Amino acid sequence: MKLLLLSPTRFEAAFLKGRKFDFHGRAGLRGEGWVWLECGIGKVNTAMTLAAYAQRHRIERTLLFGIAGAYAESGLQIGDAVLAEKEVQADLGVRDGGMKGLGFPTLAVGDSRFHNRFPLDKALTHELQQRLGLPLHTFLTRDLVSENPTEARELSRKWEADVENMEGAAFAQACMWLGLAGAELRAVSNVAGVRDKSQWRIRQAVEALEAAVLKLT
Repeated sequence: MKLLLLSPTRFEAAFLKGRKFDFHGRAGLRGEGWVWLECGIGKVNTAMTLAAYAQRHRIERTLLFGIAGAYAESGLQIGDAVLAEKEVQADLGVRDGGMKGLGFPTLAVGDSRFHNRFPLDKALTHELQQRLGLPLHTFLTRDLVSENPTEARELSRKWEADVENMEGAAFAQACMWLGLAGAELRAVSNVAGVRDKSQWRIRQAVEALEAAVLKLT
């Protein structure tokens, strides 16, 4: 069973080598035991790409990887690679209380109801943790990234999160709905809330992704 790899952009997976293909305008690569797709930036793009591919191909395991910002109080450093234990969808529902405050679950799976927090697959995440030796953290997803350190600090404290990204919660929710084992890997490129890109270290973060992902392919 092939592992489906997803990254929001092509440059985050530039180190992968395989046979090129196109999927609904998304770039794709086929390798030995894996398939990679560019899923696009943001929650909607990621969920649509995963769902469309899963509808046409038999998959059971999938990994989303990419760069991300770390909250200043997380203890993470630029270049660190981390795995998601759970994802928070932080911009859905009401400002104080999310979807639970609105009175509706976002997702129902069996007898379980989920509002703004979605776990990643425990077995797959544990396997990757053992193979890669990486820590687990809580990730936070928003369509709008933090624009200053104060906003970033407030989000981190409110949701008890360490890493900010734009896709992971939708990925986790879609995996649960589709019955897929999903895990998420991020490498820190910047401090969340710092918009001065001269302080970002994207190449360093992509090198950390390369070191981790190539161990799995």
